[in-house]
Amino acid sequence: MFSWREDLEVDSAGTNHDAENPLTAELVKWADLIFVMEKAHRSKLQRRFREALAGTRVICLDIPDDYAFLQPELVSLLEIKVSRHLPAPLTAAPKRRA
Repeated sequence: MFSWREDLEVDSAGTNHDAENPLTAELVKWADLIFVMEKAHRSKLQRRFREALAGTRVICLDIPDDYAFLQPELVSLLEIKVSRHLPAPLTAAPKRRA
C-alpha cells in the first residue's frame, strides 16, 4: 500500500502464527515504526516481542480487524490513518485503477 514511496522501506506481517508472513523478532527490530489495527494487536505484540520492541514506536490505528484482506474500505482507512504519522511523500501517489 505504501511500497510506492521511495522514501520509506515498508513491510507487513501478521501476529497470528498461521499468517502468510508471520511477524518475527527480526522484523520488529528492523522497524522504526509499527502500525497495528487494534489495541489487542498491540498487546500481543508487546507480550511476544517486548525485548525486540525496545526503541520502536507502535501506533494503534483503532481500526476493527473485521475487514477482508485489501478490502477497499480498509485500504482507504489505512491510507488516511497511517498517512497522518508519516512525512509528506517526495513524489505523488500512483493513481488507482477503477
